Amino acid sequence: MSALHLVIGNKNYSSWSLRPWMALSMAGIPFQETVIPLDTPDTAAQIAEHSGAGRVPVLHHGRLAIWESLAIMEYLAELFPEKNLWPKTIAARAMARSVANEMHAGFSALRNACPMNIRRPKKPVPFSAAVLKDVARIEGLWRDCRTKFGKGGKFLFGKFSIADAMYAPVVTRLDTFVIPVADDTRSYMGAVMNTAAFQSWREAALKETWIVPADEVD
Repeated sequence: MSALHLVIGNKNYSSWSLRPWMALSMAGIPFQETVIPLDTPDTAAQIAEHSGAGRVPVLHHGRLAIWESLAIMEYLAELFPEKNLWPKTIAARAMARSVANEMHAGFSALRNACPMNIRRPKKPVPFSAAVLKDVARIEGLWRDCRTKFGKGGKFLFGKFSIADAMYAPVVTRLDTFVIPVADDTRSYMGAVMNTAAFQSWREAALKETWIVPADEVD
């Protein structure tokens, strides 16, 4: 099998890059990575070498290029069915895909007000009603997943899945911006942040020196 090559943005800021990176790492799938600094004069040119979409992440596999985070993870789920990147049962898979796609398309208030910035000192900002509504919805989704399908482990569907990868950047936002959440939410956040994969990503993020002003809300 050809080697997998994942092209990503800054680990401090690139939430969409974190998602497939976490899926690959948690599944123990070997891959090479290339980090492209975002918001620099030659960022667009560097990304254009890998993707006509002009965005990261991009997964290269032989002659194939798969772009967009959820599409990458769907490809990985098909390529490595034994890794069970989606839950095993039809009902759990249906819910996992629903919550993953809701993350993909929604929660713009939270994402805009609280960009992923792992280096940022932990402190709150004023939260709008729209942000708090997003947080309440996310907490409800996580609680519902854990109640219905999470009894076999610490993650949304027991075993780490694509759904968890999709929400990993949300975990960092809730943590970095010290957003008040329930104890069960905090427990799930800890499960994600305490993984060796996330700790490795965080360690690399903290060593980066690139700055993306738009994501420095302070």
